[in-house]
Amino acid sequence: MSAPEETAPSGARSEASGTKDLGRALHGWRDRIAPATVGLPVGGVRRAAGLRREELAQLAALSVDYITRLEQGRATSPSPQVLASLARALRLSADERTYLYLLAGQPEPGPGHISDHIPPGLRRLLDQMNGAPLSVHDAAWNLVEWNRPWAALLGDPSALRGRERNMIWRHFTGLPGRVRQTPEQLTGFEATMVGDLRAATARYPADLGLRSLVKDLRETSAVFAGLWDSGIVGIHRSGAKTIVHPEVGPITLDCDVLIAAGSDLRVVAYTAAPGSEAAARLGLLDVIGTQAMT
Repeated sequence: MSAPEETAPSGARSEASGTKDLGRALHGWRDRIAPATVGLPVGGVRRAAGLRREELAQLAALSVDYITRLEQGRATSPSPQVLASLARALRLSADERTYLYLLAGQPEPGPGHISDHIPPGLRRLLDQMNGAPLSVHDAAWNLVEWNRPWAALLGDPSALRGRERNMIWRHFTGLPGRVRQTPEQLTGFEATMVGDLRAATARYPADLGLRSLVKDLRETSAVFAGLWDSGIVGIHRSGAKTIVHPEVGPITLDCDVLIAAGSDLRVVAYTAAPGSEAAARLGLLDVIGTQAMT
């Protein structure tokens, strides 16, 4: 007489089923995205038309091993930050994003938390404007999305993690960058960034990440602390910015910050007048991309 099979607790069966459903959903969403749609090269032999795991890992700033474990149901309870990155990389709709959080057993961020979800209409607009360097930031100025011209101009941010992708943190903690500003531009930029962050704390009082960012900035940067305590405010204005590129030299471009309707996303666009020297240098960057010239 054979021994009876061990029966898993109902809670364990439910959790296992949920992780398998999550894995199947991630695989299905990955399969439907053509690499060209997200600005990736299409070279090499492919077994399927969609994204490879390593490509999704690159887009979501996660490890390939973690993507594999998620799809195979071996990784449980992904964090809200991981889910947000996956939803963005997979270009999920609002309903699909809700379903993703449900499968992962995590509450979807509510109205008191900053959202980095890019609506489909804005996504289509960004895809159609990919000739100009563009980036998208959330209300706390975390880098959410960028296109290939932006990476070629300002440096590929794919390897950056956490606050390394936050524009305000990078500036006030002295992390390296390619933008050069006059003293007048610097004063206006800092006032705008601090004012933006102050407004965000009023709109998103429950966002712990935002509160932590402000606290750490005040402790790390005396300049930020002084501006924050002064109550300074600033508004976005169009203006010129000079980017010192290691291969093609300085490029002075028009910089515009657009607020996406119905969201707190900031779209930063760099453009040059047709026929100008700056336009020619941008054209050269479009050819060399993020690779160094030899």
